[in-house]
Formats: sequence, structure tokens, C-alpha cells
Amino acid sequence: MGSKAVEDMIEASSGVHFSGFHLENTDPSNSVVEQPTTSATENMKQPFVIGVAGGAASGKTTVCDMIIEQLHDQRVVLVNQDSFYHNLTPEELKRVHEYNFDHPDAFDTENLLRIMENLKHGQAVDIPKYDFKSYKNDVFPSRRVNPSDVIILEGILIFHDPRVRDLMNMKIFVDTDADVRLARRIRRDTSEKGRDIGMILDQYSKFVKPAFDDFILPTKKYADIIIPRGGDNHVAVDLIVQHIRTKLGQHDLCKIYPNLYVIQSTFQIRGMHTLIRDAQTTKHDFVFYSDRLIRLVVEHGLGHLPFTEMQVTTPTGSVYTGVDFCKRLCGVSVIRSGESMENALRACCKGIKIGKILIHREGDNGQQLIYEKLPTDISNRHVLLLDPILGTGNSAVQAISLLIKKGVPECNIIFLNLISAPQGVHVVCKRFPRLKIVTSEIEIGLNEDYRVIPGMGEFGDRYFGTDDE
Repeated sequence: MGSKAVEDMIEASSGVHFSGFHLENTDPSNSVVEQPTTSATENMKQPFVIGVAGGAASGKTTVCDMIIEQLHDQRVVLVNQDSFYHNLTPEELKRVHEYNFDHPDAFDTENLLRIMENLKHGQAVDIPKYDFKSYKNDVFPSRRVNPSDVIILEGILIFHDPRVRDLMNMKIFVDTDADVRLARRIRRDTSEKGRDIGMILDQYSKFVKPAFDDFILPTKKYADIIIPRGGDNHVAVDLIVQHIRTKLGQHDLCKIYPNLYVIQSTFQIRGMHTLIRDAQTTKHDFVFYSDRLIRLVVEHGLGHLPFTEMQVTTPTGSVYTGVDFCKRLCGVSVIRSGESMENALRACCKGIKIGKILIHREGDNGQQLIYEKLPTDISNRHVLLLDPILGTGNSAVQAISLLIKKGVPECNIIFLNLISAPQGVHVVCKRFPRLKIVTSEIEIGLNEDYRVIPGMGEFGDRYFGTDDE
């Protein structure tokens, strides 16, 4: 059921709020949130939760639709507060026209909290569909909703309960003039419901306006952003979407370590990750999509190099002000997986010098440097360190320590990889706070064998075809 239709049905239910309180005890089990494993909870990327509040007919649904449309390359789910109305008791059903659906107690906030907590912790949930004819939420099958990058929670009173507010990363209040909201109601109810203006005005003055003044308007003070004119304010919505995109590109670890950069995820990037992580993917496809991802990481890493402003004359005789690339640059690959990233670096930087480091891993307790061959003038260059997997971080520490020993300033090192375990990020960023790490995805963590999970297996074996029996 669409939000507009739901609002229409709610507004059709006239009458004062004679109680709205449900005397039956709520099942305590409904308040229990199933928590995932500790490692997954601590390390997984949390979704960005947006709350959109405002009076009925203020344009909340339009604002939500505009945000969803512009975030077309992200997984977005819309959760309506209207889905969480209480089932009416037999006594309340007899006096339904005296029940105030705009009162906070009309909503099953405990169930809303439970579902939102599960969504935030990466669990699929079943959202009820409230039937405004029977005033029950068990008439229609529930809507299955999977975890998403963005959760939009929309409703007239979602800012009322502080526990719900605390779930939100951004709170938006759609502030539309009361006369405009009333005009929309009159136009809608006369054309779609066949009501006369007198009935509409009587309902508005007795129930709708008092509920707005008493319960909805006071929550405006909690909003981070107030959008005047609702969906007509395209500039405000555009700015909100830009802010959301910026936040989506920041893993929680990025807030701890400003030298960690995760490239912005899109459906294309997630699709390529899906293919290279699939154990059934052929070697040809694994190499093809790994190369595409590596190229994106390399390009992003190059964007962190210093530049100088430069002016050139175009074929039209005009002057273009741009930048000149950093010339003192080299790559260093950690043998053997790191060699898979060399072609992408050469494709981006013509004639670049690439050094080699071979580190032998002895379990997880020790790393032994076996071989190194680096440019003689490496201390005068910016270095792109190449290794597709950052696991425990021990090999990375060995490689970075060698570069620093060779005279490379720590701030001149950019570590490029495809996936990073949080444990490795902690180790490297704490030890070397001035280098930069550029990755395409942060993993859940490490298993008991110190392998990255969910991971993609032994990258070098899969890339070079040495995993065939």
C-alpha cells in the first residue's frame, strides 16, 4: 500500500483520542533483538539511516522518492511508520471514529525498534502491512526487506521517541505551510473521496490540526535539516543526496583513521566483487573482473598524489587551467599476489618503475624477508605499494618498514589493495599513521586460520591459475 493511500485512510478515521493506550501487556520477547556474532557486529559497515518527518500532506513521500531516485546506484529501503500501527481491540473497533491515529501511542514503537535494530545489524526482516479496513497488521503477508546501504524511515512521528531518533544518522523535517497542506487535503479528498469541503474542514479543525500542533510540530527541533516546501525544494534534496553519498563512502574505520580511503561502492563495484568472490567463477572471469577492480583502486590511489597547477592552450586557442601529474613515482609489488596489480599501474602510468618485495609467511607468528629489488632512487619517489589483500597486516608492516629503511618518507607511501580486514587496518594505521591506505572494500574480519572473511580465497592462486588440481 502506498504512503499516499495510507495517509488518506488515516485521515479518514475521525474522532478524538479517547485512549489510544493498549491495556494488554506487550510480549517482552518482541523487544529482544537478535544480535549477530560479535565480530560481524563490530566490523560490518553500518547502513546510513535517514528519518523523514512532517505533517500529513507535507510532501514527505515526495522527498523520499526523490532521494531514492538519486541514490539509484545504492541499495535503499523505505520503512513507513504507518506499517507499525497497533491492532485495534474489539472495543476500539466499535469506536474507531473516536480513535486518534496521529497520537504516538497508536504506533507499535517496540516492534519498529526491533525491526530497525535487526536491519542495522545486517539481518533481513519482515515488515507488517497494516490493513486500514480491518485495522489489523496480520491480514496481508509481511514485506520481506533485506539489509541495505541506506534505510529511510518515514512517518509523522518518527522523531517523537528518543530511542528511534538515536538510530538515525540524519533527521529531516519536511516543513510545508499549513495552508498548503490543507489545500492539498481539500483537493485530494474532494476529487478522490467525494467528500464535501465542510466535512474536510470540520475534520481538520477538530483532529488533524490539534494533533499536528501537540505531537508533530514539537519534534521539528530534533531535525538536522528542515526542508521548506517539501518536494518542490530540489536544491535541498540535491544537497542532502550529496551528503549521503559522501557518508556512504566512509566506512566506520575511516572515522578512526583519516589515512584510510574506501572507494565509493556502486552496483558495478558490488557486482564485480560478487563475481570474484564466487568460488565457482572461472579463472578467465576472475582475472577480468579483478583487473577492472584493481584499475579503479589504482586510479583512486593516483588521485592522492601531489600535483602542480598547469595551463595549456587548447586547439581552439583557449587557455585551460589544469594540473600536472606527479613525475617522481614508482610501484612496489609484494610478490606474488601484488604482481597482479602491476598491469593496471602500467596502464595508468606509462613507463613507471616497479620494484619487488618477497616476504615469506611462517604461520601468523613471523614474517621473513626473502628478496627485495627496488629502484636505487626510491627515497626520492612517491611509492605505490601493491598487495590485493590486507589480512593480519604483518606482511604489510614488513614491506612498509623496508621502504622506510630505504629512505622513503612514510607520507610518500600509498598502500593499494582490493580488500582489507579491520585487524590489518588497525595494525598498519596505528604503526604508520602518515601513509595512506586505499581499498575497495572492508571485510568482516579474520577466521581462526587468520584468513580474511568473507574474502576471496588465495588471490594469487586464483589469479595466476595455480589453484587447479
